[in-house]
Amino acid sequence: MSLHLRVATEADGAAWDAFVDQQPDASFFHRWGWREVIGKAFGHDIHYHLAERDGRLQGILPLVRVKSLLFGDQLVSMPFGVYGGPLAIDPATHATLQRAACDLADSLGVAALELRHRKPVNPAWPTKQLYYTFRKAISADHDANLQAIPRKQRAMVRKGIKAGLQADEVQDVDRFYAVYAESVRNLGTPVFPRRYFHQLQQTFGDACDMLVIRHQGEDVAAVMSFWFRDEVLPFYGGSRPAARAVAGNDFMYWELMRRAADRGTRLFDFGRSKQGTGAFSFKKNWGFEPEQLYYEYHLVRAGQMPEVNPSNPKYRLFIEGWKRLPLPLANLLGPRLSPYLG
Repeated sequence: MSLHLRVATEADGAAWDAFVDQQPDASFFHRWGWREVIGKAFGHDIHYHLAERDGRLQGILPLVRVKSLLFGDQLVSMPFGVYGGPLAIDPATHATLQRAACDLADSLGVAALELRHRKPVNPAWPTKQLYYTFRKAISADHDANLQAIPRKQRAMVRKGIKAGLQADEVQDVDRFYAVYAESVRNLGTPVFPRRYFHQLQQTFGDACDMLVIRHQGEDVAAVMSFWFRDEVLPFYGGSRPAARAVAGNDFMYWELMRRAADRGTRLFDFGRSKQGTGAFSFKKNWGFEPEQLYYEYHLVRAGQMPEVNPSNPKYRLFIEGWKRLPLPLANLLGPRLSPYLG
């Protein structure tokens, strides 16, 4: 039977996720729920396709169009995520899905198609060598995990423990958001809308949870994590200035690692960071080795790869100015910009 490509519908959600669960290269960002999250929280155009042969699912292709006057027009798999791209049972199906993605990008007239991979797929395509991911196996033994952390970083974890920090698993998005919004403002980044985090929680349930760190009754750090198969991915995290003196971030990630080990999780995915940044160095200090990510581009109207990221020098003044905004103003303006910064 020949391969048949079609647009996915609401009725395909269960089969889509069952397929994702079986694919070794799948990620949390391939899950069907992102279709609902991105559509409801941001209103972007969703283009989810699947490939079938004789009625059996052979591959999936999640795509989202992110379009704005300020930041351009791209078709991405997957925006707001670390990984993406087509998933297929064989190279031929993968190639067919990728051709379909290119054809869709051409027909829509976007600036570029962006496919986010952990490994190189299209060596001839322009590739952004900017982001690295950090992934490491963890043990069921807490002492083994602690000893695997390099000595200086291990001392920071112990500093947080000695400071009497407390960790709360919370369902209150507002409590998480208060810490996270302040943290990203301090970094010069527009915060995502509060409704986005509510939608993540509502859509993914137990696969999306939040940990808030307290010091002397005050929230100093918080992280929202994603759980996928035997992996945990602390994805949206931040801290207040008071966390630095008591190693709040260090304690937070150790506490998450400890809880993940108790849940039977065996891989800790620290997510992506840009080379040369503080976040990149922080993750290396934990003993995680950086792995380059391959964000590959099929250019349509663009003459070169889009550079909508904080490393672009043209955003430097914007970032420095954003850091100085009063927090209420940053929280008002940020959700109007951030949906286009995926």
